[in-house]
Amino acid sequence: MQIHGFNKSTLLDYPKHLAATIFVGGCNMRCPFCHNASLVLQPHTQPIIPSQEVLAYLNKRKNILEGVCITGGEPTLYNDLPIFIGQIKELGFKVKLDTNGTNPGLIGTLIDKELIDYVAMDIKNSKEKYKLTGGNKDIPLEKIEETVSLLLSDTIDYEFRTTIVSELHSEHDMKAIANWIKDAKAYYLQAYKDSGDIISTGYTSPSKQTMDLYKELLSHYVKHVDIRGID
Repeated sequence: MQIHGFNKSTLLDYPKHLAATIFVGGCNMRCPFCHNASLVLQPHTQPIIPSQEVLAYLNKRKNILEGVCITGGEPTLYNDLPIFIGQIKELGFKVKLDTNGTNPGLIGTLIDKELIDYVAMDIKNSKEKYKLTGGNKDIPLEKIEETVSLLLSDTIDYEFRTTIVSELHSEHDMKAIANWIKDAKAYYLQAYKDSGDIISTGYTSPSKQTMDLYKELLSHYVKHVDIRGID
């Protein structure tokens, strides 16, 4: 595992749990609006935090923290992810995995072995605009569809989420996504914000009116819909 960031305490990354967040480097997508561009494009330029250092800290805080969120980058690019999560689980933590859904095999293994407790999967856009939005023409859409189906089978607690960008998402796209993930347990719309560390410039945040419109539209298809990132 190449750990490049460690947030020691947060109430934001793991719903209903006080958690620590681990950031890994590298990703197989190049979403132009990505807010962790350095982790995606140049992970080798970022400091590496030894996994044993992270585990030692978690061990000291295991009576205070409830969970650990593993994000990136894309964590499922690492073949040793199950081993690392196993070490975290041995300390008694719940584990949340953030993923783009391109590795359903590994995600399925983590679920089957009860190594993860919650999955947050990014839905980049409608299928027809997926590769454009993901910044990679070789994105394996069939793998992403497989992961969506896996989560919809309700074998683990999960959420879907989409970062809404004015220039990339339309009402037509949201209707297509709604039909794709119909009857999902939870779907969150996140308003794009320029973090200062993005892959490409020129993108803008949607208005609150637009976000509310999308929420209303999706509420007819998904059990729980909410908005993040709008004050």
